[in-house]
Amino acid sequence: MPCNQYLHSCCLLVTCLLVAYICPAQNTNTGVEKSIQQIENNIIRINNSGKDIGKPQTLLSRMQSLNVPGVSISVFDDGRIKWAKGYGVCDKNTSVPVDTATIFQAASISKPLTAAAMFALAEKKLINPDDDINQQLRSWKIPDNEYTTGEKVTPLRIVSHMGGLSIHGFKGYNHRDSIPDLLRILDGSAPANSKPVRVIYKPGSKQIYSGGGYTVLQLLLQEKTGKSFSELMDKLVLHPVAMNNSAFALTLPDNMMQHAAKGYLSNGDMINGGYNIYPEQAAAGLWTTPSDLSKFMLNVGNSYRDNNGILQQSTVQMMFKNVPPGNGSGFGIEGEGNTLRFSHLGSNTGYYCYAVSFINAGKGIVIMTNSGNGFQLIKEIVRAVYREYRWMK
Repeated sequence: MPCNQYLHSCCLLVTCLLVAYICPAQNTNTGVEKSIQQIENNIIRINNSGKDIGKPQTLLSRMQSLNVPGVSISVFDDGRIKWAKGYGVCDKNTSVPVDTATIFQAASISKPLTAAAMFALAEKKLINPDDDINQQLRSWKIPDNEYTTGEKVTPLRIVSHMGGLSIHGFKGYNHRDSIPDLLRILDGSAPANSKPVRVIYKPGSKQIYSGGGYTVLQLLLQEKTGKSFSELMDKLVLHPVAMNNSAFALTLPDNMMQHAAKGYLSNGDMINGGYNIYPEQAAAGLWTTPSDLSKFMLNVGNSYRDNNGILQQSTVQMMFKNVPPGNGSGFGIEGEGNTLRFSHLGSNTGYYCYAVSFINAGKGIVIMTNSGNGFQLIKEIVRAVYREYRWMK
């Protein structure tokens, strides 16, 4: 997907599903169950212009129509998870059902967590977000060129996609492939399957979505902590947020694999080996559940509102400053007042997912699927949830 199209989808998905407003939450278990049933039975097709098509369908029938094997949903409100539920199967061959413990590849939703880790190190004065990243890197440098004579790539510009860096996204590796190390990925040398990460626009001049930039940031985080990326993310983000069913893992150990949703292509075929491997972990390497991602979204919102999260209030307020044409630092940012929200879309081979939270209300949704067809279903589920809870008009 082109970078501008991706950002538009990520940051403006909520708008195309109608603008939200804040309503009282239902508090009884009976009310929650009734709402779940209403959502499950009122999934309506959406065309490319965002309009409803046809009559309501059940979620399971819509999954079947779109050839989406599994879906997991978490809805949160008032600082807690309101409900979470899985649908369909992790693996069409074994029919293992999706439940709330099923893990999916979060794909690009890895980026907001990476941004949070960078800012956590900045609060400890281990990283300067506004300084030239080449002055902070040791083992590798971004090659200078005509675009870097006046302006430099900085960690802050990377997380807001203003670094001018190349490589929109990564396609991952098969389990039979040789997996390149980080330096080979950055230089685009064999066995890397991506081109070199280079400055292709003047830093700060243009917003260009760059998974390559986050891969440079991955190297910086590893060098500054002396830890592997999975270890540092566990220490800085996953453990403090109590994301107990999550990991930045290249390959899944057996105890996680039994809870993993296998990825499926748009034609319904399972990915060879069940999933692709992403050594570009900062950009695409997170395995998690919607409930764990909801905890992260709630924690970021708590930091913003109450200074009661893993980051300082001033840090998150800075992250949520809108960088034209609609991106914050680590998230897409949109709206104002009660409709101010932060979000991110994720797409790896065989997986689609989406997370959104209303900043001033502490409510939102996380949806994860194990299908290349998941984006269409995600839009329809979001609209059904908005309608049920009257988060729109």
